[in-house]
Amino acid sequence: MDMKTVLETLCGCTAPSGFESPAAEVARALLAPLVDETFIDRMGNLIGVRRCGREGAKKILLDAHLDEIGLIITGAEEGYLRFCTIGGVDPRMLPGREVTILTHPPMLGMVASPGPGQEDQDKAVPIAQLVVDAGLTQEQAEALVGTPMVYRGSCFPLGEDQMCGKAMDDRSCFAALLWAMELLKDKDLDMDVYVMGSTREEVSGVGATVGTWAVQPDCCIAVDVTHGRTPDGPADKTFVLGGGPAIGVGPNMARWMTQRLLDKAREREIPFQQEVMSGHTGTNGWEMQISREGVATAVLSLPLKYMHSPIEALSLTDLKHTAALLAAFVENLGREGQL
Repeated sequence: MDMKTVLETLCGCTAPSGFESPAAEVARALLAPLVDETFIDRMGNLIGVRRCGREGAKKILLDAHLDEIGLIITGAEEGYLRFCTIGGVDPRMLPGREVTILTHPPMLGMVASPGPGQEDQDKAVPIAQLVVDAGLTQEQAEALVGTPMVYRGSCFPLGEDQMCGKAMDDRSCFAALLWAMELLKDKDLDMDVYVMGSTREEVSGVGATVGTWAVQPDCCIAVDVTHGRTPDGPADKTFVLGGGPAIGVGPNMARWMTQRLLDKAREREIPFQQEVMSGHTGTNGWEMQISREGVATAVLSLPLKYMHSPIEALSLTDLKHTAALLAAFVENLGREGQL
């Protein structure tokens, strides 16, 4: 599996929270050869299952969300588009950025830079004061109210081992799920493995909530990104690119699952880091663990620099090790796990 091509394909989709269909269809085509069945549920979640062939087999659910942050048009003023955010958009990233407006066909626009004489030029301009210029008349602009927008672009290589671009959060982790399923392709499994590309994580997590309820897994792993180390980042809250995936440790992860991830990483000599999560994990793991009567849950994270920006950057080596650790966790889980 060529991960660069997979990342370019997935991240090139324009699919903010609530509008994930383009990403779900692309992800479905990539997942289908690796599982026995795929379907898209009422919430837009992509779900695939590889059955182990054992009657009454237990289930594990691997999740990565397919939505990305974005914008949505709220009004028009002299042909310019007013907007608000979908998910956690950093206003510092916006002035001068190109955006794709999700019309049919899509059109391009740009977030207008502040005009001359702008006070406090060292501070972020509030989103309420920003507009998108798409070269429209007032009538044309008014017709677009309610239309979503995303950062323009896909992704590109950065040095020898990194990839950079939009929507790495969290489509890079769905790529890791694909790679893990490829590693498991010829393995004799003792559990049914469900793979979910969930929706709306950036705004509510309801995709994972509904998907987990429907699958009724015996355990699940939320695979998401965590903050990568940069010169200005706190060392105790960021993780080195190339240092391996970060295994979540804390009260909202099932201890036996965390321990199995740690043990398998050491056993297979897979580099890893530990991320202490004292409360809310900020991932779908929060919603998944309380589905129905409760589900044993773990969190595995891929270090990512510049999160929630159009230039998110990751290590392909970390992506490989994330997939390898997921595959190692799943293999022989029915015999070795605590289910």
